Amino acid sequence: MSSQNDTEAGAQPTGFACIQRYVKTLDSSPGVYRMLDSDSRVLYVGKARNLKARVSNYTRPGHSGRIERMIAATASMMFLTTRTETEALLLEQNLIKQLKPKYNVLLRDDKSFPNILVAKDRDFPQIKKHRGAKKEKGAYFGPFASAGAVNRTLNQLQKAFLLRNCSDSMFDSRTRPCLLYQIKRCSGPCVGLISQEEYRESVMDAERFLSGRSTKVQEELAEQMMTASEAMEFERAAGLRDRIRALTQVQTSQGINPRGVAEADVIGLYMDSGQACVQVFFIRANQNWGNKDFFPRVGPDVSAAEVMEAFLGQFYDNKEPPRQLILSDAIENADLMQEALSEKAGRKVEILVPQRGEKQELVAGALRNARESLARRMSESATQAKLLRGVADAFDLDAPPGRIEVYDNSHIQGTNAVGGMIVAGPEGYMKNAYRKFNIRGDDLTPGDDFGMMKEVLTRRFTRLQKEDPDRDKGLWPDLLLIDGGAGQVSAVHEIMAQHGVEDIPMIGVAKGVDRDHGKEEFHRTGQRPFALKRNDPVLYFIQRLRDEAHRFAIGTHRAKRAKAIGATPLDEIAGVGAARKRALLAHFGSAKAVSRANLADLKAVEGISAGLAQKVYDFFHDKG
Repeated sequence: MSSQNDTEAGAQPTGFACIQRYVKTLDSSPGVYRMLDSDSRVLYVGKARNLKARVSNYTRPGHSGRIERMIAATASMMFLTTRTETEALLLEQNLIKQLKPKYNVLLRDDKSFPNILVAKDRDFPQIKKHRGAKKEKGAYFGPFASAGAVNRTLNQLQKAFLLRNCSDSMFDSRTRPCLLYQIKRCSGPCVGLISQEEYRESVMDAERFLSGRSTKVQEELAEQMMTASEAMEFERAAGLRDRIRALTQVQTSQGINPRGVAEADVIGLYMDSGQACVQVFFIRANQNWGNKDFFPRVGPDVSAAEVMEAFLGQFYDNKEPPRQLILSDAIENADLMQEALSEKAGRKVEILVPQRGEKQELVAGALRNARESLARRMSESATQAKLLRGVADAFDLDAPPGRIEVYDNSHIQGTNAVGGMIVAGPEGYMKNAYRKFNIRGDDLTPGDDFGMMKEVLTRRFTRLQKEDPDRDKGLWPDLLLIDGGAGQVSAVHEIMAQHGVEDIPMIGVAKGVDRDHGKEEFHRTGQRPFALKRNDPVLYFIQRLRDEAHRFAIGTHRAKRAKAIGATPLDEIAGVGAARKRALLAHFGSAKAVSRANLADLKAVEGISAGLAQKVYDFFHDKG
């Protein structure tokens, strides 16, 4: 792979003339090109089978309005040549995700999806939800569209197969069955109520069910139920009946269970008024494991083929594609995309655009969901735009705010203090922009809310000035909402003045008379406090923003407090990670017992070497 960039000094032409000058330097290699404006911001990233031919197209008339505007703004270009067009396709989508160019179709919500993991590193495997890299030993089933879809399936699988979901440390420390055994969600392997062989048979049945062989599992359970009934083992027969019902419930809740599609993502695209929704159904093991909608950034003159191709490239950039992608719209480079995804998966990936049959019915369902999701979003966006105009009117802003930042603190008598920042804009809550701040100030008096807010905002604006000094990346707020009254507003104003930031409007939201929800008072620097009418939609909007900030701060504080509660002196010993910590606690019962153990006992713990045992022993006895 090689690169080329324009580095000549002096005034440079823009638009067609700029692009024409680059065309003369290109050959017919495959590769990726970038178009940049006069401030070196990336406008567009594209791929080409033949760079010279592709870039030459931009020097000819007849483009859409969007492309015409992009060409006019182009002041320089960059090129990366690749060995193959497939490599260019993968590089293009990777760069789009990194650089977020203005004129590309951009997938904005791209989180990982959860799986079900049957962890097999123990004699009695655990079944649980898993998200992230597949490092743990065991069988993975997924992806599921959401944590809710996983939890619903796990809930029914526990009823059907009675597998444990407790942590290893809890499993090792049990002396009697837990509540899950009492309500028939677990077979009690922790206290020997089921043999290892019987438990492994249940694990195999669960894996067969998750692999799509559910009919066979249900038939075997039905036979066992009949046998138990004939032998007058009615309690056992009733238990088997409940397990069959649980499996049926899983299938019923999934809604769609296609017979002819074993493993596929069904992708429907619906576009309207310059907006798009992509609906993805995850079909695995002939079962529907949930669906999710995405709203990529598009323009009014972008084709469905371009949106679909960009979505596939970016969506599967960090995910393993299934064996089939069943699409509502064909893409221009289907053979290239198929080759790229097959190479990534290490097996054949097939791209289909069905016209009839079961696959077409699946696409029709995805399209219907996409259309309904986009209609809801457009309705919500219109309402949101109206509310933002109302905020501008209520607080005398020059224009409706495009980015509102709301701050709140949470602590208990100053302990485990955290600050939370939520962000809202024209499309609602911008959750990927939320930030948490662990309060670090050693000189703070416990419970000093002013000091906490000062630390949070100092860190926030110091970082902003480094990351976006020219305020052209959309990271700066148009409005700050602070939970507090005149004192908080004055303190925040002072902080912002210290950073030379005095042009961002700021509102303090105080509880008002009797701290009553609905009687909030709003404070601004140098102005008298005022209130909005109780039925004003803007008041409800502000309340929701403040409540969301409070929810986020409280949740962050609770997570920090829970982590602190679970902390032990073992965390401070180098070489004692999570697994060895669990081994020590399981062996001795508590950190205090570990601290009192002699060297010989420490060496007897499985997984603890003689050297580490010495280190643990020295840690506690040197302190003492």
